[in-house]
Amino acid sequence: MPTTDMRASVDAVSPRAASVDASISLGDEDFSFISAFVFERCGIVLGANKRQLVYGRLLRRLRELGLSSFAEYCQRLRSQPEDELDPLASAISTNVTSFFRENHHFDYLAQEVLPALAGAANPRIRIWSAGCSSGEEPYSIAMVMAEALGNRAQSISRVLATDLSLRALSVAQQGMYPLDRLQGVSEQRRKRWFLSGRGGNDGQVMVAQSVRDLITFKQLNLLHDWPIKGPLDAIFCRNVVIYFDNPTKQRLFARYAQLLAPGGFLFLGHSESLHGMSDAFDLVGRTIYRKRV
Repeated sequence: MPTTDMRASVDAVSPRAASVDASISLGDEDFSFISAFVFERCGIVLGANKRQLVYGRLLRRLRELGLSSFAEYCQRLRSQPEDELDPLASAISTNVTSFFRENHHFDYLAQEVLPALAGAANPRIRIWSAGCSSGEEPYSIAMVMAEALGNRAQSISRVLATDLSLRALSVAQQGMYPLDRLQGVSEQRRKRWFLSGRGGNDGQVMVAQSVRDLITFKQLNLLHDWPIKGPLDAIFCRNVVIYFDNPTKQRLFARYAQLLAPGGFLFLGHSESLHGMSDAFDLVGRTIYRKRV
């Protein structure tokens, strides 16, 4: 689905990516087929205004494959749809993410959600990062868990992190990032939860093993079946649904409501909303929703 299920945003293509190769053009028929394929498999709507983006992003993929036309690429999608889905989704999706992005969500998780859950009898805390991209979001969730729950975190809490893109998941599972990716992380958290790389990994940092142990990474297409056992206490689905059409959003939010425990939380991106999409939730904070009991 996004980035792919994506921390899926389909943004304006860069000037470099959009540079025109006069020998290869993207015709109406090929663009229509690619748009339909992406919508069916990923849920992303690629309108006519995204044509130049599709051209720029996929032109590089054509070159990787040694193809000379978009017609040849469309034939590849027809003949090898599953093999090409991940490279296609990764190409057209923009993984815009960072540690503790939209920090008010993590403050709410630490101050409101986790203390209440941890105070229950026999607590079992489960949070899903749906569209986890390269891993910064689930690692941020797990750090907050470790801070809020202390020694109990390993025994009572887990994070499920999913994305369609195998490329993004590969980065996430490694848990290693360039040092400059920690710009939004406090010095205290840097010292506590990250290890500095040495030798060949100089300039890199790795997430501490105690944090990584709280997370399970899986590939998942949000449009397909979910082999997930509920109930879940919270779902982070941020900047994933913004490019879906309304019927797809409504189906997705209904499925989230079914999977969440009564009183469970749904965190959306800063430009997303449940307004007119679902009556199963109440707004309790900035793009924070709680399932009605």
